[in-house]
Order: sequence, then structure tokens, then C-alpha cells
Amino acid sequence: MPWKRHLLRDSQIWAEVDAVGHLVTDEGGRVAVIYKREPGAKIYRAGARNLGAVAGATIEADLPGGQAAAAPPAAKADSAKPRRASPLANPGGPGRLGDPMPTDTVHVWTDGACQGNPGPAGIGVVVIDGDKRVEHGEYLGHGTNNIAELTAVLRGLDLVTDTKRPVRVYTDSSYSIGVLSMNWKPKVNQELITEIKDRIAAFRDLRFVKVKGHAGIPDNERCDQLATGSIRNARR
Repeated sequence: MPWKRHLLRDSQIWAEVDAVGHLVTDEGGRVAVIYKREPGAKIYRAGARNLGAVAGATIEADLPGGQAAAAPPAAKADSAKPRRASPLANPGGPGRLGDPMPTDTVHVWTDGACQGNPGPAGIGVVVIDGDKRVEHGEYLGHGTNNIAELTAVLRGLDLVTDTKRPVRVYTDSSYSIGVLSMNWKPKVNQELITEIKDRIAAFRDLRFVKVKGHAGIPDNERCDQLATGSIRNARR
């Protein structure tokens, strides 16, 4: 099986991934990890939600001679107690445009805007399901850019009616991806983040995709237009 570098708490480990670099989880949402990439290395299990991406990490070939560990080491790998499978997308890092995905995927594009930060805030959402397209712009009142980005994700999920379908959420907000799917510890906006995580938990297959903002990506640009337009309309 292939492996890829990840962070587990303060340690760099190797985690089992598929051919495109996505973490391979069991029914409890755990991933096979090793601390040393060498023949005979013991294989432990760690919760996928506790793994973080390592910039520039590449997929490595199969490891020969791996041995399953009877129990994880203290303070490094998670306990063997089964957990509910985490629906949080790509806990090892956001996906990219062009990544393989199921043909029946629902695409949720989101963006938030704020003039002043804090200041007048708005959101834009575009949901694409096959040949169906839904657009939503909304003025939020006084807020911050991060609140707008998070609220855009929440509204986008509200527009997806079938939680059993695979969903990809596109955002240019590293903050949103971090606090919602990479176990970042938020200091503010905790109630909103908890609400969104609860909503995410209802989905069978939801993954975040990081896109570059203001880079000419059509649906990202459209979300920005909807967000900024809602602010302009509210100020008239």
C-alpha cells in the first residue's frame, strides 16, 4: 500500500493513502500510520481527523514487511476504541481542482466578502448538480470576512437536499477548510463552526476543495460577484 507524510500532533508520520493521495480510512474513521518507514515497521491506527497535511509531501511506494501493532503507543496514536466514521473531507489537506471524483457529485461553490473586515458582509453560493444550477447571494449585515466565508459554506450545504450523494465544497478560504476539516482550533466563531460541523456530519461523502481566489475560475468569480453584489444592493 502507498504512504504519504502527514502530521499527527507534533510528529511527522507516514499514513496509508490511495493512488491519488487521499487517506484510506476504516469503518471507525481511522488510518494506518507508521512512525518509521523501514522494513518491519509497526503499523498503528490514528483518527483521520487528527492528521494534518505536510506541504510538498509525495506519495511513496509500498512499505515491505509492515507489522500490525498490538496496541498504539501512548500519546501518539489514537486508542483502539471504534469511532463513528468521520465525514469530514480530506482531513490530510484540501483537494484540488481536477481531482478524480464520482460522476454524480454535487458541486458547491462558496465565497464570502467583507468591506472593512469587520464591516458590511455578504455571501455568494453556486450549487451545480448535473445540468441544474442554483445561485444564492445574501447580505449578512456587519461581520468579518471569516464569518462570511463560513456562512457561505453553511448556506451551500443547506441547498443540497440529498446527503447520500458525494459533495465537493469549493472555497478560496484556507481558514474555513482548516477549522471545518483539518482540526484547527478556532478562537472565535465557535458556535457557527459547530453548527456547520454538525451539518457536515449528515453527509456520507463530503470533501473540501481549495481554489485560488480572484484567479479567473468562473464559478469562484461568480460567487464573489454574488457576495459583493449583495453588499452593494443593501447599501443602496
